[in-house]
Amino acid sequence: MHEYSIIQALLDQCENIAQQNDATKVEKIQIKIGVMSGVEPHLLSVSFDTFKEDTLCCDAVLEIIHQPLVVECQECKHIETLTEVKYKCSNCDSSNIKVIDGEDMYLMKLEMS
Repeated sequence: MHEYSIIQALLDQCENIAQQNDATKVEKIQIKIGVMSGVEPHLLSVSFDTFKEDTLCCDAVLEIIHQPLVVECQECKHIETLTEVKYKCSNCDSSNIKVIDGEDMYLMKLEMS
């Protein structure tokens, strides 16, 4: 499961940010996970609870925002949020689309004290 290595990298990043800001504790971590990121949110949450002990994030809450796939048609410039994975514009039927959001995982917010 690559979720373990993702959580370890996230915890390292959060600890580095906390130390740079003279914080002694991370209270909340908010991340955004795209549906096409290849990351399983439930496994990520379980991994977080397992590995956060003995870090500045030991009492932190992990908030996960699920990001649907957002695409832009390169022909008609129509932007839409997809409810199912299909790479075709619903406006002009073109398959020349660009993914705008929903393929990545981002650290969105960090609450520290």
